Amino acid sequence: MKGMGAGGEDCPFEFNFDPATFKVGDTVSYRVTGNFEGFPFVGQLIEVHDDYVVISPGENEPEARYKGTRESRPVVEESEI
Repeated sequence: MKGMGAGGEDCPFEFNFDPATFKVGDTVSYRVTGNFEGFPFVGQLIEVHDDYVVISPGENEPEARYKGTRESRPVVEESEI
């Protein structure tokens, strides 16, 4: 994303915002309800289903798996975190 990084640099991530084309391995920007609302998170899709996705939050939590909605920026319930 152009100009969205620190100091106006380009963001180092390329996101897929089209839920119709989601596939395993895509990088997505996801949201979390509750106390984390409003904060953007980055994750990788590890499962894609008709009505939900499973997201890995990345290197800091390699074993974590979060179930999210299948929409342009998936929503994960805070209770999943």
